[in-house]
Amino acid sequence: MISDASAGLARITLGHSDLRIRPIGLGCMGMSQSYGDIDPAEAVATIRTAVDLGVEFLDTSDVYGVGGPDGARGKGFGHNEELIGRALEGRRAEVVLATKFGARLSPDGSHVFDGRPEYVAQACEASLRRLGTDHIDLYYVHRLDPRVPVEETVGAMAELVTAGKVRALGLSEVGPDILRRASAVHPISALQSEYSLWERGLEAEVIPACKQLGITLVPYGPLGRAMLTGRIARDTTFAADDYRSTVPKFQGENLDRNLALVESLRAFSDAKGCTPGQVALAWLLAQPLDVAPIPGTKRPRYVSENLAATGVPLSADEVALLAAMFDPELVSGGRRDTREPR
Repeated sequence: MISDASAGLARITLGHSDLRIRPIGLGCMGMSQSYGDIDPAEAVATIRTAVDLGVEFLDTSDVYGVGGPDGARGKGFGHNEELIGRALEGRRAEVVLATKFGARLSPDGSHVFDGRPEYVAQACEASLRRLGTDHIDLYYVHRLDPRVPVEETVGAMAELVTAGKVRALGLSEVGPDILRRASAVHPISALQSEYSLWERGLEAEVIPACKQLGITLVPYGPLGRAMLTGRIARDTTFAADDYRSTVPKFQGENLDRNLALVESLRAFSDAKGCTPGQVALAWLLAQPLDVAPIPGTKRPRYVSENLAATGVPLSADEVALLAAMFDPELVSGGRRDTREPR
């Protein structure tokens, strides 16, 4: 069953690969950590519903499941990959499957990063087992290991492509210089970084580099961690096991100022006859490069709502108006450390 929202949507090609997808995917991290209570059965149902509705691009990581700094907020290393493996039994061929490696939990509870060539191969084999597949469609370095030149890490990843275990390569949260250095070793098909109406740090240098190098941008957090859906209010509280409880944008006066921006987005979306989140996703899809946002959700009903964003038309003037509405100077509060593998 394919939803009306996605049935006629033109596919995009991920970078230099032969992977073609409808451009709204599903980010699966929250099914294992960071956003409160976790129900594995509901998560499996959400993934299967997403595939039924026409989602063709699933995103995970081997570290999704570790959770907070002490590992207490999630279900354990590899949990999300195992969950996806169960959900895709008999349906693996229907999706482009992306996962990541490079982030681990040290004995003291902090995240460490490992980009050594020997670890690249070990991590890939472990992910293949957990996912229950013989190949990974898109394999990312989750965060760079500062001790290892990117050329060495990407060189080892390229060997996985040659071996048929990986089809395309990606990077996450890196700048234009790293993109160019990595691309000189092997074509990079995707960059996954946070990008949305209220997080625009990529626009000055990174997006131009992606366009120049033919790299598809895969925005995570495209709905501003639910802020841009309009479902967060001034009295919303976040539990200790919710990642947003530590993000400055969701705190105190920052939250008040940001909610005022969202009210403007709500007025705009009401006039368009859609939801604020659908407008936020449509704005991303209207950017002048190939973009494949991966909104995350733990609930099937929101998958359908997100997919319907592909039917929201925005004129060039409206795209510019929304950009001005969320001018970075108007957004209050910063991000947490991007070295954290979110």
